[in-house]
Amino acid sequence: MAAPAPACRNRLASRARRADLNQRVEQRTAELRAANRELEAFSYSVAHELKAPLRAIGGFAEMLRDEALPPLDDTARHHIDRIVTNANRMTEMIEDLLRLSRVTRSSLTRTTLDLALLARTATAELLAAYPHARMQIADMPAVEADQGLMLQAYSNLIANALKFSCKREHPVIEIGAERKGNATVYFVRDNGAGFSMHNAGKLFGVFQRLHSSREFEGTGVGLVIVQRIVQRHGGRIWANAAPDAGATFRFTLEPAALPCEPLA
Repeated sequence: MAAPAPACRNRLASRARRADLNQRVEQRTAELRAANRELEAFSYSVAHELKAPLRAIGGFAEMLRDEALPPLDDTARHHIDRIVTNANRMTEMIEDLLRLSRVTRSSLTRTTLDLALLARTATAELLAAYPHARMQIADMPAVEADQGLMLQAYSNLIANALKFSCKREHPVIEIGAERKGNATVYFVRDNGAGFSMHNAGKLFGVFQRLHSSREFEGTGVGLVIVQRIVQRHGGRIWANAAPDAGATFRFTLEPAALPCEPLA
């Protein structure tokens, strides 16, 4: 039998190299996924185990402050108040980390959803704390998505909008969708404090805050949770804002050919 021609040998060698490369990429990807799962499991376990000692620190500090004999002086009470406050804040941060971990680890079940109805459901649970806010929820196209995760995403985005617009005399929150090219883009818009776009890169970092805790409460994890939910649906999220001129958060729920830069 005649030996394969040089061109044929080159094709065979090229196929072998591609097959070997694909195998190594698949193996490396599997190793990275396994490492990520182990890291997520470790982080979840550590965060969960920290809750009990923090509760003990806060609880015993409160008992010392309220029941010490003889009564503590003002300076001592002030120091203990700071212990209680910071223990409670750290507990809140741990709870947010656990919520973030659950969003990442939970299964995703897609069903046909009416996002306007979902947004109204999320709004109903939040408006009691913001009775002066006005909500404008437009009809939106049905979408195939996970109901529980999308309810969490809207709850976080609406709570964020309400929090940062609560100091307005007339807070207004708009929720809807718009077409951008071949994609449906969903949005939540407020007329609140806004932020400088120079700091937009910090929006979706864990515990990153664009406003001080004295101005607005929160740990800075809510938007990270929204980003993870959107990414799990194959989409992306971004924001447009200006200081003292409100903010608009936009997101897609499937891969789409959209510009990388935030849309105006």
